[in-house]
Amino acid sequence: MSTQPAATFAWAGRRVLVVEDSVVQRGYLVGLLRQLAFGEILEAGDGNEALQLLEREAEPLFLVLTDLEMPGMDGIELTCQLRERRLAEHLIVVSARDPRLLEIIESMACEDAAIGLLGTLLKPVQLEPLTQLLYKAEGRSRDCAPSVAMPPPQATLDELAQALARNEFLPWFQPKVSMQHGQLKGVEALARWQHPQRGLLSPAHFIDTLEGQPLMAEFTLAMVQQVLQHILQWQKAGLPPLTVSVNLSADNLAERGFIDRLTAQVSASGVAPGWLVWEVTETSVMRQLSQALTNMGRLRLMGYGLAMDDFGIGYSSMQQFARCPFTELKIDRAFVNGAAQWPNRHKVLKSALDLGQSLGVATVAEGVETEEDWKLLRDLGCDMAQGYLLAKPMPAEALVGWMRQDRRRLRALAGSE
Repeated sequence: MSTQPAATFAWAGRRVLVVEDSVVQRGYLVGLLRQLAFGEILEAGDGNEALQLLEREAEPLFLVLTDLEMPGMDGIELTCQLRERRLAEHLIVVSARDPRLLEIIESMACEDAAIGLLGTLLKPVQLEPLTQLLYKAEGRSRDCAPSVAMPPPQATLDELAQALARNEFLPWFQPKVSMQHGQLKGVEALARWQHPQRGLLSPAHFIDTLEGQPLMAEFTLAMVQQVLQHILQWQKAGLPPLTVSVNLSADNLAERGFIDRLTAQVSASGVAPGWLVWEVTETSVMRQLSQALTNMGRLRLMGYGLAMDDFGIGYSSMQQFARCPFTELKIDRAFVNGAAQWPNRHKVLKSALDLGQSLGVATVAEGVETEEDWKLLRDLGCDMAQGYLLAKPMPAEALVGWMRQDRRRLRALAGSE
């Protein structure tokens, strides 16, 4: 932990409420907060008492630190009440019970940012992890981020048609790295819109409008054409063989005419099918199952790779994975983030990896953001990783420089140095 005095941080002097039915535990938590130079520290024995205190406050408290298991109103119900009534800016939940109960709180916060959860801690709470969670509150205050992220405005279909005609859409690429050697094994092509007034826009601004529309086919083919050009440029630059993954929509996957156009485009470019992996989601396969299976079979016979994206672990996911000729299994970030900490995610992650390994399919973990998650995935035998720990998406021209700059770091992560 930093040796800088706690009073210099944003939480110094702020008001906080500790909710804990055990007098001993409550006193211990109050003592930790005093060490961190908090101002007034209120105390409550359960959720009901906490709400009575908070409703008398003129403005939301900076922080509520609550136990999970209490008589009267428990920590889960209190969390819901705090969210609905906006009685606190930030929340930390602690428990000595099954860690899976804390994972429920984490999952609730992932679905609703209005909860303001900084994180959860197992008892006995230690000063350093508590302080690390509070740093998040400092960062939020400094960034002035809204408590609830609003979805960006969607472009109209006419705007997207015009942007497509002006060649404003372009692929960025996120590396997929071998966990055994730390080498670049492939990249995923991710669409970006170079808007003339608003700058570079993510798919959140346009992909929902394109879904289900005929324009999606033209959009995808335009992206693939650029991907093919970049592959040829990378080959000339001497990059090692790598695959490029491209997402296909449900409607396009099920349409024979689109698959014909797609494969003719690749053939005309001179790029071998083995350089390309078509990514599809479980819902894409399920939408029009017979046609999707037919076209996936054709693509595999031609030598293309197929990846099941956002793989869950339910019956439906496993059923589709077993019946389709996939070459890659991409494990959803929901099972990767925090798997080193949460037992449930760890078990689900291990089951998915075991399934891929037993079927001889390459496994790719999405959303790898911490070294702890990387180490766990490596120990479990995952083949490749993708996420911010390794690299953010980047323009094609930045890929060679990234490889040269990060080669040693990635090899060190893999334990090859």
